[in-house]
Amino acid sequence: MSQASTGKTHAPVDWTKFVVRMTILAVLFPLSLFLAAGRLDWPMGWVYIVLAVGSTFISRYLMIRRNPELFEERSRAMSREDTKSWDKFLVPFVTIGPLVQIIVAGLDFRNDWSPAFAPWVEWLGVALMLLGYWFAGWAMITNAFYSSAVRLQTDRGQYVVTDGPYRIVRHPSYLGLLIGSLGTALVLSSVWSLIPAVAVLIALVIRTSLEDSTLHDELPGYREYAQATRYRLLPGVW
Repeated sequence: MSQASTGKTHAPVDWTKFVVRMTILAVLFPLSLFLAAGRLDWPMGWVYIVLAVGSTFISRYLMIRRNPELFEERSRAMSREDTKSWDKFLVPFVTIGPLVQIIVAGLDFRNDWSPAFAPWVEWLGVALMLLGYWFAGWAMITNAFYSSAVRLQTDRGQYVVTDGPYRIVRHPSYLGLLIGSLGTALVLSSVWSLIPAVAVLIALVIRTSLEDSTLHDELPGYREYAQATRYRLLPGVW
């Protein structure tokens, strides 16, 4: 759901806040993974970190360059009164899930819970991670209403977007996250890390269903869009 130009002057982006958040991400993820693993000499662990942190930085930077006002929207969405109460409950599961997944993968690596995957399986995981991050990033850049919480953004003139990945599924960022989670398990050779990934899947299915119902009821034009783009999350399935 992208936003057309309104001729308004955008408020300046707080780049300091952006740098601080990206720095926290760049420290938190490798610290969590390698503390859980108990060692630093894990090549595929470093491959994961470069892909995850690098992709996140690039997608957020491009988002801000294209839709500067979206950064502030995402920063404040959870504290707004019109944010759906059920989403305030679900968001922590979705956002913390990837961190839990890599901690489990690190413990798996340390304790040899899972058999080592073949190299081609790990590199298949790399491809899936790239695909997932690219697809979710594509949605973020396309959609100027890509908030971090579910609310109808009447204050920002929200309307339905039908281009980019929204031609494929109605909630492409969630599909990208699921693909990336599967890729993470393969890159890090961890069957056990699929447990938190499944928990994220369940939370995303619930969130997708509730968000889709909300948009049907509250966003003009969404019902017509849903008739044209049939699938919510998984093409050909649901």
